[in-house]
Amino acid sequence: MERGGTYEGCSGELTGGIHSCATAGVTDAYSWGTIIVFFFIPVEGWKDKKTPGLVPAWNFCLNMLAWLSDCFWQERLWFPEGLGWADLQDRDGRVYAKATDLWVTIPIALCFLVVRQIFERMVATPFASLLGVNEKVRLTAEHNPTLESYFCTVTKHPTQSSVESLSKQTGCSVRQVQRWFRRRRNQDRPSMLKKFREASWRFTFYLLAFFAGLAALIDKPWLYDLKEMWSGFPVLTLLSSQYWYYMIELGFYVSLLFSVASDVKRKDFKEQIVHHLATILLISFSWCVNYIRAGTLIMLIHDTSDSLLESAKMFNYAGWRKTCNYIFIVFAAIFIITRLVIFPFWIMHCTWVYPVTIYPPFFGYYFFNGLLFVLQCLHIFWAVLILRMAVKFLPGNKIVNDERSDRDETDDSGEEEAEKEREGQEKKTKNGPVRNGHSALNNNHRKTE
Repeated sequence: MERGGTYEGCSGELTGGIHSCATAGVTDAYSWGTIIVFFFIPVEGWKDKKTPGLVPAWNFCLNMLAWLSDCFWQERLWFPEGLGWADLQDRDGRVYAKATDLWVTIPIALCFLVVRQIFERMVATPFASLLGVNEKVRLTAEHNPTLESYFCTVTKHPTQSSVESLSKQTGCSVRQVQRWFRRRRNQDRPSMLKKFREASWRFTFYLLAFFAGLAALIDKPWLYDLKEMWSGFPVLTLLSSQYWYYMIELGFYVSLLFSVASDVKRKDFKEQIVHHLATILLISFSWCVNYIRAGTLIMLIHDTSDSLLESAKMFNYAGWRKTCNYIFIVFAAIFIITRLVIFPFWIMHCTWVYPVTIYPPFFGYYFFNGLLFVLQCLHIFWAVLILRMAVKFLPGNKIVNDERSDRDETDDSGEEEAEKEREGQEKKTKNGPVRNGHSALNNNHRKTE
């Protein structure tokens, strides 16, 4: 496919893909991520051919998308002067990266979703039981239409005045209303087992991805001399190890966008969406314009510490506090070194400073480094959270919680137990004060010497 030439015809595959997304009324982040993939991957045969059976307005939209795609993929935007897409055509047994290769990440992402379900049920759940992580039985809230409507439409955490008002409406006591809201919130909260399975899945992938990336790069000169990333750019031959490393990594992050609605939501939910989208754009863009050597190094750096974080979560959910703390210390050190030292001062320095010594700056140069800057901002954001968690290692702080966990993830079962204790105490003291386990006697007699 010649991306530098014209796009003739209208791709039925692309038409069906965009139409299915549009008619489904997509609003979730992962659906928008799919649309981004549809737009930014040039498909052969878009333009200047009327497709039978489509209304003129739809033809106009397709032609508009084709025009935008042509503008987006102009050679002067993505290549130094004098180079273009024609230089990346396969010849003499040499294979180069092509944007159409990215379509394979969609079925790979779907395969990841299936494999994840099998892994969580067949591997993660038995392993969780072995470590002592079990599904906790929670008390369910009784059916109450008035309280349920308030819970779904107004707030999950009513104020004291709202509780008193709901008590009058339902005929329940204030304490019963408070208990109902606690139990109802607990029904929607992810269990410890769910969080353990999610962490174990990510731990397994990041660990395998790290060793796979290391195996793919261990004999490559640009792993040891970063300037080799740009040797011969953009005519860089594609290796099979690079192909599969890229496709599997990109497919995994696409699968994370597909499953984001069902995964455990944390305080940094929006930052996670930005991270996934920036990662997908970065990987896709670096593939399309043959920044593959830089891309493989960036992916390897990120996989280095991610597996340690997920393993620390697993042991934290299992109650192995000391093990969790030791792993977290190692994770924090590697995170700071790789994300706040190596990434900005080695990788970004090489992508920002060295290329302009070879060729004049162009749009793709700024676009690629802009995405790297977005990632670095996220690294700084997460580094702050990590430092907050590190404070918990001070004397007297034995439990390390995930700083990204917000109130909606906390189980209120402790409050139920505290309430039962209060009720029991009230029963003991309803006949008067208690001294050393015996009621104080007051017969209106004075103590005489």
